[in-house]
Amino acid sequence: MGKIKAVDKAKSIFNTAKEYWTTPPKGNYIPYKEIASLSGAGFGVHWLTLLASTIGLNASNFLVGACIGLKPMDLQIMLNVANLIGIPLGIFRAWYYDNHHLKGGKFLPFIQSTAVPIALIPLIFVWLPYENFDYITKVIVVEIMYLLLNVFLSFYNESYTYFQQIISPDAQERATVMSLSQVVYSMAPTITNLLVPTIAGLTWGLDNIWTYRVIYPVFSVIGLIMSLVFFRKVKERLILPKKKPEPVRMLDAIREVAKNKYYWIIQIAGWVVFLESGYGVVLGWSFVYGHGGEYDAMLGIANTVISNAALWSMLSAPFVIKWMGKRNLLITANTINIFVMIILYFVYENLILICVLWYFNTFINTFWNIVQHNIQADMRDYHQWKTGVRVDGLFGPLGMIGTVIGFFTGMVYPAIYEKLGLQENYDVLYNDSLRNNLFEILIICSAVGAFLNLIPFCFYDLTENKHKAYVSVLKIRAMFENHALGELEDAELEDAMELILQAKELYGKEKTPIDKTALKAARKLPKKTEEEKSYRKQAIKAAKDELHRIREENLAIERAPIIMEDLNKFTGSAAQIKASQMLQDASYGKVHLYENAKNEFRAAKRLPKKTEEEKAIRSDAIKCARVKKESASLIRRLGIENISEPDESVKEALINKEASGFIESIKIKRELRVFLKKESMYTRIIKPYTDAQSYLEQKKYYTHYNELEERYRGLVGYRA
Repeated sequence: MGKIKAVDKAKSIFNTAKEYWTTPPKGNYIPYKEIASLSGAGFGVHWLTLLASTIGLNASNFLVGACIGLKPMDLQIMLNVANLIGIPLGIFRAWYYDNHHLKGGKFLPFIQSTAVPIALIPLIFVWLPYENFDYITKVIVVEIMYLLLNVFLSFYNESYTYFQQIISPDAQERATVMSLSQVVYSMAPTITNLLVPTIAGLTWGLDNIWTYRVIYPVFSVIGLIMSLVFFRKVKERLILPKKKPEPVRMLDAIREVAKNKYYWIIQIAGWVVFLESGYGVVLGWSFVYGHGGEYDAMLGIANTVISNAALWSMLSAPFVIKWMGKRNLLITANTINIFVMIILYFVYENLILICVLWYFNTFINTFWNIVQHNIQADMRDYHQWKTGVRVDGLFGPLGMIGTVIGFFTGMVYPAIYEKLGLQENYDVLYNDSLRNNLFEILIICSAVGAFLNLIPFCFYDLTENKHKAYVSVLKIRAMFENHALGELEDAELEDAMELILQAKELYGKEKTPIDKTALKAARKLPKKTEEEKSYRKQAIKAAKDELHRIREENLAIERAPIIMEDLNKFTGSAAQIKASQMLQDASYGKVHLYENAKNEFRAAKRLPKKTEEEKAIRSDAIKCARVKKESASLIRRLGIENISEPDESVKEALINKEASGFIESIKIKRELRVFLKKESMYTRIIKPYTDAQSYLEQKKYYTHYNELEERYRGLVGYRA
């Protein structure tokens, strides 16, 4: 009987996979074929970046520390220099992501184009003759190669991270897909964690550069091939109107990002995470240097067994996230980490107990690997709902604050290492007394870091249901804009109208209390005969279905006010005041000197803000006055008589112009740069006008609601 059930279950799984292989289940976005491709791509990513990830400028890094022999504090200074140089490069990446939409997507083209350099540069890095270099030469060469690698690696890693956040606009589906794909591609680190340390222990060792010259490149080449193949079979999903996106000015984006409270919560948590990571060297150093290095070759086996813990958290992550929510899961995980650090402090000399704690810690921390991408994606969707502009890369420049903070926090652990006697000679770690003293301090610091990392998330209140409401609003906005463009598809219309009609039906309705009386009664029904068992099973199912319906309806009741607020945003006194102001600003034409902009800004600041309506009026007035103030400032600086609209044909001609030589190409680029600067200046000058036009245009979109509802009902009636 058991075998028959197992066979039936297997057939059911196979049939489900076959049914949804190319077409996703109703309500979802991603077919199973794409999940499989995403899994293969993730496998390739890990192996491609395996050798590149071993090149790190910190004392715990075997390659630059133990193999090449660079001092901990020197490594930190080198890292600070690299981070300083990385700031303008990071700003460029951020701007480029949000203002250049390449063929194939927003992020996928960068993943595909940077893969080959990431495989090639580390290979050159490890084969340089460090044995013949003096210390200063080593420092210079390592720094230059690290900088060159990170030009490509930063693009690749950021693109891959952002891509995972837009594989689906549905947060729960995104969590499920990421969990399932990680189950598959987690085999990549499982294989490398077993083979690399084991082979290294039997040959040259992890503290010998020949390991990195011979063993690691094999995996990188295989990973390169896999990533290039599988990334061609996945796609991005952003909820955006079909019109060409407007360029996003960096300063405007930064100003709006700075108001995003969820962004700051995530950033602050990231600023203190460095402290929590200190304990990470305990496992590797215990095997390589503890017990006289006797168990060096066993590190691979330990890593393999420990990495198995991640499998169970990946499988359970979608259910745990649905049950607890991302915020509660993060707080719980950090709390458990604190207790793990406390226990580790007392047992770090026992290899077996270290492995047991590492297994449990890996299980807990893997949840964070899944949740972090989801909360980043949720935060970006919230920002798009709040501001009306989709920003991904331009969250980066403000995050450079963390880079600057890292210049100082990054000195903490190198200073501890050197203070306790770890310089360029890592053989001192064979000294039990020195190593144990170091471990104790690192573990205490990590426990403190886990506690500090926990605090910001206590203020994170972007629930899964709130996020679902914000995404619903984005779908509704896209419906109106695509209708105005004449490009609204029936599927988009149905999806958005169903959300609107449900919100209208439930708006203002009281939530139904959860009553489990019927379920408890059903479970108490007799189950002696087959007939009684069948009746009991049906009663339990019916009771559970009813509870599920009530819970879903209660959640929809919570979402209804957010949806209705957006649907009615062009009505009410605040909207009328704003519309009147926009009409006036639009009437002035594109170039107009707002002579009283400063006074208008001061007056807006003094407006009352006691009620929600007053806050809305004040906020709109401040935004409007700020834009006018900047426009007026630029006009006075340039002179209104010197302002003219840039000729787009000039830009097109410069872009398409072929240079006959290097000197001419430089000249063309200089001319294009001058034109773009003038264009940017003009865009800022006419922003009061363009903002007004945009608002009035969107208001006009929403007047077509009755027409859209009629079209929707026609579709539904036709199908019925």
